[in-house]
Amino acid sequence: MAGTLAGGRKLSLTIRAKYGDNFWKEQGAIGGRASNNGGFATEKLNKNGLTGTEQARLSGAKGGTISKRTKVEK
Repeated sequence: MAGTLAGGRKLSLTIRAKYGDNFWKEQGAIGGRASNNGGFATEKLNKNGLTGTEQARLSGAKGGTISKRTKVEK
């Protein structure tokens, strides 16, 4: 019955009986707190004072300007 609509309904009843009606709400809250800096839009600053996205942009720009090809003199 696994993977069927009837199996899903049976599992739902089992979870509600074992863990209560707020099981999925509590699980979602735990996941939300664990990701994206607690769900807030602000990002934590690294040791250098930049956020993760700012550091990634600067690192990518630095790597993109370094050419692996040799320069040809004209």
